[in-house]
Amino acid sequence: MDATPHTPPVVQVSTAAPSATLPAEIVAALKTNAGNPPGVRASFAKGQCVTGTYTPSDKAATVTRSRSFTHPSKVLGRFSVGGGSPKVADSNRTVLRGFSLRIGQGPDVSNVLFENAPVHFAKSQAQMLAFLEARTPGPDGKPDPAKVKAFSDANPETLNQAHYVAAHPVPGSFAGITYFAVHAFPATNAKGAHRFVKLQIVPIDGPVTLSDEDAKHKPDDFLFQDLNERLAHGGLRFKIVAILDRAGDPVMDVTTRWPDEDSRESVTLGTVHIQAQSDNAPCDATIFNPATLADGIGAPPDEIFAARSTAYAVSLARRQSENAKR
Repeated sequence: MDATPHTPPVVQVSTAAPSATLPAEIVAALKTNAGNPPGVRASFAKGQCVTGTYTPSDKAATVTRSRSFTHPSKVLGRFSVGGGSPKVADSNRTVLRGFSLRIGQGPDVSNVLFENAPVHFAKSQAQMLAFLEARTPGPDGKPDPAKVKAFSDANPETLNQAHYVAAHPVPGSFAGITYFAVHAFPATNAKGAHRFVKLQIVPIDGPVTLSDEDAKHKPDDFLFQDLNERLAHGGLRFKIVAILDRAGDPVMDVTTRWPDEDSRESVTLGTVHIQAQSDNAPCDATIFNPATLADGIGAPPDEIFAARSTAYAVSLARRQSENAKR
């Protein structure tokens, strides 16, 4: 499809200094709400590292000059189930499913973090921390419903993610999920033209879902069992798609979608073929640092993206310290 860029929108970036403490407080709140399991990620604690290949399409350079997306490469990925507990059941419909992807090689590596909802649950660090604090478990191990309702009533946009997940069936396979990168990425194409894009990973073989009744009878690790079976029979295949912006799109608020986002113009950047399960060490020893983006794909301007690198580094240091003591 035609990917002719328009004049990029003017983006007003906050001039306030980024918080040095909120990302660490957010990690602490995530851990508290999950019961403080030691030595695991603060979010998406349950996961499996995988490897594969990326093949670019002949249209990729019309969107971005990034060698991550315009040249073939090996990829490192991690499929995961949301929340801070490594024991969460794969049938839990309230938590997200994730797919982190490291694409490219050498100096041309980009890390992109995807999940099965197109929006985040907060648009600022302060709102994210308040969201988590409203859900801090009480003495009975459960959050206070009155506190959750009061916060949600005052911040209705923080329920957009939960409403999206609730409106869709339980995922039946990591191979059958559409994953969203949530943020608006500034892209520069081979001709030097600029625009914002949203990135998606779309399953080539279509969606795989379960009814709530079928999900009840699945084992707690059925997604990972299914992953192993699919890897033994040819692997998992996805398209990486760039959704193209229009003038006036909200690029600063990750709790809201672009108008007509599901039906607007898009370009397939390439295909990902996940071929093997990896030892988890390559994924667990570091982070998929979202700030690692090869020239041609820039850092999104919103406040949540700005906090991610710091929060992930805090979470990594915490789990490394906890594992060293075990």
